[in-house]
Amino acid sequence: MEVKAEARYVRVSPQKARLVIDRIRGRKAGEAITILQTTNKRVAPVIEKVLRSAIANAENRSSDLDVDTLVVTRAQVNEGPRLKRIRPAPMGRAYRYQRRMSHIVVAVGAPDEGQENA
Repeated sequence: MEVKAEARYVRVSPQKARLVIDRIRGRKAGEAITILQTTNKRVAPVIEKVLRSAIANAENRSSDLDVDTLVVTRAQVNEGPRLKRIRPAPMGRAYRYQRRMSHIVVAVGAPDEGQENA
């Protein structure tokens, strides 16, 4: 059984969020929370909140589930919409730039037999 949680329209670029999300993919849930608490990136608390939400969703879905055995089965960052902005430039010109957003999805589930030994 796989249970997911997602945060949409997070104001961080997907490239920066993927640096953090790659560190927790495939880890045990408790270990992933520890990694996120010690990661010095602005998006780490947001990802930790999504992970805790996925764990709570798993607890609500199944009463006989052992939370200590949960594994991050899927963690991904998709690109959200972009906000197009204009910055003033010299001689009356304007530079365009984009503020990127992300959709963060974290899914937890029971470990596979092969993954448990790793």
